[in-house]
Amino acid sequence: MMPIEYIALMIPFAGMAIGVFAIWTNHQQKMMDTQAKISAEKAAQYAVGNNELEQRVRVLERIVTDKGFDVSMQIEDLRDEPKTKELN
Repeated sequence: MMPIEYIALMIPFAGMAIGVFAIWTNHQQKMMDTQAKISAEKAAQYAVGNNELEQRVRVLERIVTDKGFDVSMQIEDLRDEPKTKELN
């Protein structure tokens, strides 16, 4: 069994250890809160960028599926055609 003197010495150290542990857990909590804020800001930035890309893709899909797209392709082909005829 432990002598009473050792127990008497361990009581102040236990009190200090509890204090240090409380400070450490408080610090860890603050670090997690800060990290959560940073992550939320990044997620918001990605969402905005993703939304912009989705809108651009919708415009491109509309252009490609539009019947006028074929007409514009034919016009571009006609622009290139005289150049090839001039070479002959």
